[in-house]
Amino acid sequence: MTGVPGPDGPRGPLAVVPPRYGGGSLADVLPSALAVLGVPGAADLLGLTSRLAGVRRIAVLLVDGLGWYQIPTAAPYAPTLAGLAATVGRPLTSGFPSTTPTSLVSLGSGAAPGAHGVLGFTVRVPGTERVLNHIEWTGDPEPLRWQPVRTQFERARAAGVAVTVVSRPEYAGSGLTLAANRGGDYRGAAGVDALARTMLAALSAGAGPTLVSGYHPDLDRHGHLTGVDSAPWRVAAAEVDVLLTRLVNGLPPDAGLLVTADHGQLDVPAAHRFDLDTDLRLRAGVRVVAGEPRVRYLHVEPGAAPDVVAAWSEVLGAAARVETREEAVAAGRFGPVPEEHLRRIGDVVVTCHGTYAVLATRSEPPAVSRLVAYHGADTAAEMTIPLLVVRG
Repeated sequence: MTGVPGPDGPRGPLAVVPPRYGGGSLADVLPSALAVLGVPGAADLLGLTSRLAGVRRIAVLLVDGLGWYQIPTAAPYAPTLAGLAATVGRPLTSGFPSTTPTSLVSLGSGAAPGAHGVLGFTVRVPGTERVLNHIEWTGDPEPLRWQPVRTQFERARAAGVAVTVVSRPEYAGSGLTLAANRGGDYRGAAGVDALARTMLAALSAGAGPTLVSGYHPDLDRHGHLTGVDSAPWRVAAAEVDVLLTRLVNGLPPDAGLLVTADHGQLDVPAAHRFDLDTDLRLRAGVRVVAGEPRVRYLHVEPGAAPDVVAAWSEVLGAAARVETREEAVAAGRFGPVPEEHLRRIGDVVVTCHGTYAVLATRSEPPAVSRLVAYHGADTAAEMTIPLLVVRG
């Protein structure tokens, strides 16, 4: 297993990148937007006020899977995207893990993952053997208790800002939507045309300060299914470009557009896939497995954590960082974690380096193991995301 970059490995897309909470992360986008709109107490952590002086309406578009390192790959099919990245773009980081549920709630709440508690794609519900899939979350646990942080949409609305959230119709009322987006008027829009039309209509609807948040999932989906830079991924990148072009051209004169993402992606070759369900060394002492293939949360039998760390370290070698929960929290990967959220993180946290992944072929849906691209870990390719700032 040579050539796998560790924490001090080579620079580039496979280098390890820590989250930049408090001034360079996805969680800082909406607080900065609210500061532009004059919401009392909102902190402009990204320095947007000078760039958007006079703006009274802001649209925020999150493109799922559009990592900073994927933009050059998309450029031949997305010239508008490439041009914006070169002229009005800068890199941010996602939070950790670099996965959709965690990032959507970080964006909506303006908080690091430790604070809002949506700490992975799947997490164990403390005190049970149940593994909660945040994408399939339908209300148990109750969203306002599971994610207790007031959202930026609630703050904006309380300050008199008109707030609209635009996403797929089927996501309305889900646990994840309530955790991330409560406080906004929800409008369903399927496809690029509907999303652009609905976002622009909401942005222009009133005379007062306005915030519109939109979400587009297709680039991520095609990356997972067929790989980054596959033919379907290229088509999805071109559709993103159509969406951006329509939004930029349709901005009112007193409006701004912020474009960002939840994470990047990287392809994982077949030779770089471990399977915890077929290797007895990886199952020993492990009671519940959560997380996802690039970041595994291992909940272990009492007293078994040192043996599990040793076994996983031996099997995975340089392909992963294996650490205890306490070590991961102390390193600041999640931001501060209150006591009530600690047990959602595994007793042992396994973060893959390079292009490696740890599958669970028997205990997770078979479709997970058939994916081509993954994310979740802390390589630059996964963690580094764009912020594009456009004025009307």
